[in-house]
Amino acid sequence: MVTSTALEIKTAKEHTVAAVKFSASNFTNQLIVISSATGVLQKYYANFAKFFAEKGFIVYTFDYYGIGQSSATTSALKKNTCNLKSWGQNDQAAVVAFAKTAHPNASLTLITHSIGGQLVGFNPNYKLIDKVIMVASQTGYWQSFHGFNKLKMWCFWFVLIPLLTPLFGYFPAKKFGLFENLPKHMAYEWASWGRKKNYMMHFHTPNDYFFEALHIPFLVLSFSNDAYAPKNTVDWLAKQYKNATINRVHHTPKEGEKQPKHFGFFKARFKNLFWHQTLSYILNSTYNG
Repeated sequence: MVTSTALEIKTAKEHTVAAVKFSASNFTNQLIVISSATGVLQKYYANFAKFFAEKGFIVYTFDYYGIGQSSATTSALKKNTCNLKSWGQNDQAAVVAFAKTAHPNASLTLITHSIGGQLVGFNPNYKLIDKVIMVASQTGYWQSFHGFNKLKMWCFWFVLIPLLTPLFGYFPAKKFGLFENLPKHMAYEWASWGRKKNYMMHFHTPNDYFFEALHIPFLVLSFSNDAYAPKNTVDWLAKQYKNATINRVHHTPKEGEKQPKHFGFFKARFKNLFWHQTLSYILNSTYNG
């Protein structure tokens, strides 16, 4: 039986992030931390977390600071001074450290969704991570996209965020049915990345970037019908982890097989197609894409 426990985890910046620990009685000395997509609530990953908890893992999900249960009220958002890098430097790093402190001898796999894979390169606690699985994690540079999606990305970075964020004091993503509202400094930095060919690497500073320091295995997944993370954008991000051992898998559907787009990987209907293979990769380093 899986138990879920709500937690408050303090970060290096002294704020806390809301997290949930999923566990069962059959712990196998394996940990997973799930680092969410932009503005996606941690509860979205609950079924995925429960699946792995049933297999003997302890799994942690969390909301970035300014999202969901982590100080995301309108008044709190307007006071939030954290930028996008801090979601990796503080939030992701704090949850990884918390998990390893609780179980120092366990193996830890960081599973990232979308922007979560970008944040790994800012995580000063990268040495605590044994494996990374990046699901649809990509660059957001607007010219890396094609057709109408290219226009949408241009509008997002050059029009919507710059125009609306100062009016509201945060980026009002909910008004457009996109995702959760975003803290203003986070949104400004994200837009600045999206306007540059080298995305976050354009702003590289040695003290903040750990992309080349990771020498661990990465499983990098993308999907043929994912408009938010087409293959070339995922390829680009994978290449930034120059010293990691990359297992790159791009899924194209077999006859009669559905593809998950950007968000479906973590939905229960894709359990047989993806979750069991993910388990195999964590335990045996094998993934048959």
